[in-house]
Amino acid sequence: MTLNRSRRQPRRLAALAAAAAAAATAGALAVNTAGAQDLEAAQAKVDNPYEGAQVYVNPVWSANAAAEPGGDAIADQATGVWLDRISAIEGNDSPTTGSMGLRDHLDEAVAQGADVIQFVIYNLPGRDCAALASNGELAADEIDRYKSEYIDPIAEIQSDPAYSGLRIVNVIEIDSLPNLVTNVSPRATATANCDTMKANGNYVDGVSYAAAELGALPNTYNYLDAGHHGWIGWTNDDPQYDNFHASAALFGSLIGENGMTADDVHGFITNTANYSVLEEPYWEVDQVVGGKPLNQNGDVKWVDWNAYNGEIDFSTAFRDELVSNGFNADIGMLIDTSRNGWGGPDRPTGASTSTDPVTFVDESRIDPRFNKGNWCNQDAAGLGERPQVNPEAGIDAYVWIKPPGESDGASEEIPNNEGKGFDQMCDPAYEGNVRNNFNMSGARGEMPLSGHWSSEQFAELLENAYPPLS
Repeated sequence: MTLNRSRRQPRRLAALAAAAAAAATAGALAVNTAGAQDLEAAQAKVDNPYEGAQVYVNPVWSANAAAEPGGDAIADQATGVWLDRISAIEGNDSPTTGSMGLRDHLDEAVAQGADVIQFVIYNLPGRDCAALASNGELAADEIDRYKSEYIDPIAEIQSDPAYSGLRIVNVIEIDSLPNLVTNVSPRATATANCDTMKANGNYVDGVSYAAAELGALPNTYNYLDAGHHGWIGWTNDDPQYDNFHASAALFGSLIGENGMTADDVHGFITNTANYSVLEEPYWEVDQVVGGKPLNQNGDVKWVDWNAYNGEIDFSTAFRDELVSNGFNADIGMLIDTSRNGWGGPDRPTGASTSTDPVTFVDESRIDPRFNKGNWCNQDAAGLGERPQVNPEAGIDAYVWIKPPGESDGASEEIPNNEGKGFDQMCDPAYEGNVRNNFNMSGARGEMPLSGHWSSEQFAELLENAYPPLS
């Protein structure tokens, strides 16, 4: 994708010029600093960073996977590197990143001959305001620390000319902005923490700042997290039930904040660290069963009036809605398929023959969760589609941003110094709340803190992979 140069900000040109000059001195970047045309060429970004690319394999995750029975089958897959604390930038010996910091991963990517490396930018103040398992280290009002101690150092390292040959994909702040639509007053699903984050504006401030600063670099590709169809897929004329249009409008409102432009956002990602299927092959969400379309039948609690049935149709439609809210027409989507396969012996092989709508959906659907809002360490989950480029029109890639085998959260309270609380949605005995329509959590038991390794979960993901592992 060639950026609209008339909209580029002076700070970006200065950053490019500085990088070009430093690289010319070091002999690391083939840019003729004496030629304006060459400098302009350095601003051009490809339409799809994954196309024709070798994607970085995180050696920390790869070693964990290879050490498990059968893990060699996927240990060479590319996964996201999560920068979930300030200390992760330099390396903090956490189970998530090991001793490797941001620069270490970039150096290793260069050594691997990789073209693309994927980072998760994940440390907003008041992080995960509707959950507790991945609450972060920064308090709700610590936006200045987020900018100066977290985003600025990341941008500085990523701007090093030594990494100019890499396409750096930044997945920015999962599970954040949509909360300001779905989990704030006066909705029944509101939480006090989300009300706070909407009132103080620090989610909008932080995400726009991250996108603007990282987007200023010539070889970065920002993808903002956009939830998933089981969270954002409700379209309704009544604002209290409309998640779809309101979320796209909220994303659009970022443009202009902290100097962020539409050019700073290369695309969006859905289903990050979640379990929603790509599509349901045996039934349509608006299929008529028992005399009514399924998504117009209040008895069908699994659908629950949702307009979408999987991530492909949701991502495609949401992309169009984002464009209508100010984003570039050539934005691309990513879908995280690391754990949405739902294979194994209980996977349906065809549509139900029942004429009862509830029975029809329950017997036909391949996603067996109690509710689409269930997100923590789902029991019986399996690996989904392996990472691949251009799988569908408008979708840049299927990716594994959540490294398979890493927990979503502890199934019981575990004292820690990582800022991670205990969320009841990770307790297999929990009977639910208003956000999952008071269903059982569906979580696995005996799980460690979020980001920590679970051999048992990894084995289950291999066993239930779909497509199956050969």
